[in-house]
Amino acid sequence: MATQIWAVSLVVFATLVGAFGPILLKKASAKSMSNLSSLATNYHLFGGVALYALGTLLFIPALKGGDLSVLYPFVALAYIWVSLLSVRFLGERMNRLKWLGIALIILGVSFIGIGSQ
Repeated sequence: MATQIWAVSLVVFATLVGAFGPILLKKASAKSMSNLSSLATNYHLFGGVALYALGTLLFIPALKGGDLSVLYPFVALAYIWVSLLSVRFLGERMNRLKWLGIALIILGVSFIGIGSQ
């Protein structure tokens, strides 16, 4: 089965949506979770879990549009999104090794995309 462009686009979008999950979970970790009441009002926690789930749910229909061996490596793009979103929303810093990691992920995903044609 040839992988369709809409399936790749949906996977990329799903990784972006899902990447907001860890950002919210990081924010949730800063809040006290010592009792059930504080846990129940930790909206960052619920939002993070919900975005993870939504990213997964978006990934499922994309599987109809192509080979799993082509689509699944695109999930690695979530590492890129999380790195960039961490800079924007958490004030984290990027260094050369992180940029090198991002470049290697892009290179690897590109090789898989080219190899599937």
